[in-house]
Amino acid sequence: MSLRSPLGKVLGRGSAKQGVSHWWVQRVTAIALIPLTLWFAYQLMHLPTANYDEVRAWVASGLNPVWLLLFIGAVAWHSALGVQVVIEDYIPKKGAKVLALLASTFLHIVVAVAGSFAVLRIAFTTFSAG
Repeated sequence: MSLRSPLGKVLGRGSAKQGVSHWWVQRVTAIALIPLTLWFAYQLMHLPTANYDEVRAWVASGLNPVWLLLFIGAVAWHSALGVQVVIEDYIPKKGAKVLALLASTFLHIVVAVAGSFAVLRIAFTTFSAG
């Protein structure tokens, strides 16, 4: 007894095998976000004040730009995967689903690129505090 449909047997097609990689990437980004989020929260709590110049100086100092870029990338990727699952599960019409997936992907890319650009611009731009 086979669980494959008659059409699946004839065409020799099974699953697309993409669900497992999607699941793994979502778990890996979740695990990566644990230390990155703890680092980010710790850093924000220990800023002496949250004025503009001090935050800019913090973003530009040491390895902070690297950690911030990793944080932005992991958050954007993890969020995109989660929103994709919600859209695929809860939007029944194919056309609306495709449009929602395209819009979600585009929005996540725009946010990740804008955040990365902001960090890089601060990191590579000298400024005068005062």
